[in-house]
This record gives sequence, C-alpha cells and structure tokens, in this order.
Amino acid sequence: MPGEPLMENAAPLIDVRNMYKIYNEGFENEVRALDGVSLYVARGEYVAIIGASGSGKTTLMNILGCLDQPTYGDYILDGELISVLPDRRLARIRNRHIGFIFQGFNLLPSLNALENVELPLIYQGIHGELRRDMAEEALARVGLESRMKHKPGEMSGGQQQRVAIARAIATKPPVIMADEPTGNLDSRTGAHVVEILKSLNEEGSTILLITHDENISTMARRQIRLLDGHIVS
Repeated sequence: MPGEPLMENAAPLIDVRNMYKIYNEGFENEVRALDGVSLYVARGEYVAIIGASGSGKTTLMNILGCLDQPTYGDYILDGELISVLPDRRLARIRNRHIGFIFQGFNLLPSLNALENVELPLIYQGIHGELRRDMAEEALARVGLESRMKHKPGEMSGGQQQRVAIARAIATKPPVIMADEPTGNLDSRTGAHVVEILKSLNEEGSTILLITHDENISTMARRQIRLLDGHIVS
C-alpha cells in the first residue's frame, strides 16, 4: 500500500548513505549544509522533510532531485548510484524520473497552460497527439480542463500551482518532489494543493515534500526533521 514502511529486504526507491555537502571545505568559513545524512524512502511513500531556513532541507532536495551533487557520500535512486554520474546523465534522470513542484511555480509566461505542461514531454521526445493527450490528461487530473488555453498571467496563484503540478505528473515520474508548494498561496488554496498531493500518493506516486510548515508536514505519512545539516528526528 502507498505510504507503508519499507518492507524487510525490499530495495528503497531513494537511499542516501552518509551524505555531506560542504562549502569552503578546510577554510575558516567552512559550511556543512549536510553533515552525515542517511535516509531511505520506499516506493509509494509520502515523506515530508521539515526544518527552518538554513537547516539543509533545500540542499538535500537539490541533491535528491539531481540538481546538485554531494561532497561525500552515496545517493542511490531506483538502484542506480547517482552521486558519481556526469551532468548529462543527471539531466536525463531528472527528466525521466523526477517531477518538480516549486514554490514560485516556474511557468513560462509566454506559454499557455497546455504548452507549459507539454515542455517536459518535448524534452522526452514525445511527439504530436500523444504529447497533447498526456498534457491534457494531467491538466484534467488537477481540475483545469477549462483553463488549458490560459497563460499564467490570466490565472490565480492556485491555478498556476495546479498547472505546475500537472507539468510534474505529465510524464508519470516515479518521484514527485514538492519544494514549499503552498508557500505563495493562501491557506484555503494551499489546502487544495496538499489534497492533490495526497490523492497522487494514494494512487501510488512517491511524494517528497519540503516544507517549514508543521501543519503541512502532518499530511505526510512520515516526517524527517533537519537541523544544521543533521537529521534529528
């Protein structure tokens, strides 16, 4: 069942082993953004990574999302050792295995909702009617059937975030990473976004939610708390 703990002998989808991210190593102003972090996430889990600003949670997400690499330690995603791969291979993994949802939406203002959702499908080489059908399906999944031709400037913040969610799920990636997805939304709209994430998890998606909001984090099945680059609970 989605969200259940990792079964004995089952390989985790995400496996982080003794990871460090160190800036200015060996100098007086050395900063350990991650300091010996180890964790796993099972396939189908809904995990919240929580902590105050500067705790290391964004650094951790950047590494888990293949946007950055650790200084030391291993990161294994779906059985593949990620922490030693070149940038081109990392980009391919990002596009095929991870759907991102950001606080700032990151939509292209010149494109309408459908065109924004089609972008990752273009990068995957999906053409024509299939690409359009997949994008329309994703937008329908978040309740935006009637807004497909609208550009971001013609939509509310909540609608823009739903477009961002549709873009993240259009390729049906194994992992969805949401970085403060409700940060720019009012409480009611934010609750709707959280409900969408919950329903995606119930359908089998693995969700990693990065947040400083304790109320939002309780929606996840498991919480991992960071403080000064360490997992403290």
